[in-house]
Amino acid sequence: MVAASPWHFGHNGNAVHSLLFIEDDDHIRLALRLALEDEGYEVREAPDGRAGLESFEQAEPDLVLLDLRLPDVSGFEVCRTIRANSIVPIIIVTAQTDTYDMVAGLEAGADDYVTKPIVPKELAARIRAHLRRVQLQGPSLTSSVAVKSFQVGDVEVRQEQGIALKGGVELNLTKTEFRLLCEFADHAGMVLSRDQLLERVWGYEYLGDSRLVDAHVRRLRVKIEDQPDDPKLIVTTRGIGYRLLVTS
Repeated sequence: MVAASPWHFGHNGNAVHSLLFIEDDDHIRLALRLALEDEGYEVREAPDGRAGLESFEQAEPDLVLLDLRLPDVSGFEVCRTIRANSIVPIIIVTAQTDTYDMVAGLEAGADDYVTKPIVPKELAARIRAHLRRVQLQGPSLTSSVAVKSFQVGDVEVRQEQGIALKGGVELNLTKTEFRLLCEFADHAGMVLSRDQLLERVWGYEYLGDSRLVDAHVRRLRVKIEDQPDDPKLIVTTRGIGYRLLVTS
């Protein structure tokens, strides 16, 4: 796993978070870099996938913004490559009508997505939410008494260590997937709506999209279920949300 880059500090002594923006459109890249720098971020740019991966290897940022339609290496491949070695938050950038891109990007390992044309203030709010989640100690934003460890089928979750094992083998869960699993465990047997999960796992009170939840649940099932298409652990309550089954 790539080591996280050290934080830089501004003149006021506060940590300055670094962002990597991989986007081939020069105008979009410039406009968003200026807007995000106004928000206090340090922004590195890359015009294509290879340059983005090289920049990432040189110094891992605190968060990656990734366009999916790149001229060389596809954004999907860039996302998978980064995710194979790092749990850094990834927000994909996609055209507003490209539902396939959004879902495929999330399933490639991204944590979130924004659509073009991008609203800088909304993007900045999403970035703040992801960075705030990373800073929090412990997977749950809202649990007052966190579960320290638990067993679900043959999946063991060690919450304090931030790892999950299936049959004794550590699972390659992203931070978002791990927090989602812990949220289900903290409310085992209870139905959690998509809106509740968006608020508790992503920290979104009004910016989220329920498709974020559905895509991450699908990805989590692939990793913890014996048969993801016939889930026995995390089940759907039609029209409401999901729940973790409690077995005796």
